[in-house]
Amino acid sequence: MIDFRFEGTTLSGKPVHGVIQADKLTKAREKIQSLAASRQFKVGRIYPRRVFIYKARKGLEKPFTGEQKAFTKDEVRRALERLGYTVLSVNAKLLNFRMKPSDADIVTFVRISADLMREKLPFHEILQLLVNDIENKSLKEAIREINLDLHRGKDSVDAFTRQEKYLGKFTARMLGLASKSGNMEDIYESTAVFLERRADFRKAIKGALIMPLFTLFVLLGAVIFYVAYIFPETAKLFLRMGSELPPMTKHTLQASDFLVENMVVIIVALVGFIIGMIFLMRMKRMKYLRDRVIFLIPVVGPLIHKTTIEIFCRVLYALYSGAGENVDAIRLSAEACGNKYMENRIKHVAIPMMLSKGVGLVEAFEASGVFTKTSLARFRSGAETGTIKQTTIQIANYYQKETVYKLKNVVEFVQIFVAIIIMVVMTALTMVSTETATIKPKSLI
Repeated sequence: MIDFRFEGTTLSGKPVHGVIQADKLTKAREKIQSLAASRQFKVGRIYPRRVFIYKARKGLEKPFTGEQKAFTKDEVRRALERLGYTVLSVNAKLLNFRMKPSDADIVTFVRISADLMREKLPFHEILQLLVNDIENKSLKEAIREINLDLHRGKDSVDAFTRQEKYLGKFTARMLGLASKSGNMEDIYESTAVFLERRADFRKAIKGALIMPLFTLFVLLGAVIFYVAYIFPETAKLFLRMGSELPPMTKHTLQASDFLVENMVVIIVALVGFIIGMIFLMRMKRMKYLRDRVIFLIPVVGPLIHKTTIEIFCRVLYALYSGAGENVDAIRLSAEACGNKYMENRIKHVAIPMMLSKGVGLVEAFEASGVFTKTSLARFRSGAETGTIKQTTIQIANYYQKETVYKLKNVVEFVQIFVAIIIMVVMTALTMVSTETATIKPKSLI
């Protein structure tokens, strides 16, 4: 979130100013115009908080340069002059791109914070230690701004939410709530475990798919090159000699001619298809359909489904209090699970049933249709004994162990599947090559 300062005048001519937060200038302008309409003032200039590079010196000392966030150059100049510095120049930083930190950096930040909290180190000291030690510039700046906002008395949720672009929406929300809760250590620990599990799962899935996909891609390229450029030279030589081609050789040559003649069209169509799929997958509706279908995929689908339930339960364990705020805890857990279909069913089926019809948690979860029979049975047992919170972590741990074991089987299955494809392709090429080798020119018959 970016700070924007606005200036304006009331109907009576009095100056007004204020600061609002927004993702970008267009949204900031919409918020300010809405505020101006309700408070009846005319909007003047809007200044985003930017990074300025300044050059200054103190007395006769050597000049130095630095960076400072502010709304205007004059603001930076006045601040330095109040500290007794002679300002030589102040200019806006033209290139101020901040890349999102890697998942590993964010996991490290949350894990170290959780571990130091168990050592009873004050939270502001933890943030200061991390600011000094973290190497990633984007994450370092985000933590520095959080620490500064908290020192200024800003609400913890707002302080962390401002940095959700760099921490991630879920992480920023969880850490913001942790500072206001009575179990800060538990929420940081649960968030760290969640991020570690998500990172491990993604790494395992990538490890299971990247190498097989790369192998298939290289195999496809080799087959196309062989069929389009190498094979035709031999087959057409026999045609020029007046030989009749066997069936497989004849069909392969036809495929080769089709590939060569339509290569540009095929490439354009393939690139267009990939770009179109990327565009469609970014649409909200398509994400919902994708996440609904992904649970139905053989072998991989049940694994992803159980991992999604594990994440939901792990977050719910950190937020569940046994009080009326549990609807918000369920909603946030649904948003954190990473599956739009499951999130939608919980937020638009389970939660409304709990609020409007007074249905119990287990019945509402069952009506959503996104929980397994095993998880529902455990939730029912927990509801009967009054141990829902403990039940959630039991489900999470159970599915963690099960998915880790089954993921190994998935990796082996994918590797075997790819090996079978390679074997079939190589066998087909060998058969075509063997058949071609049996052709005899008419002049030799």
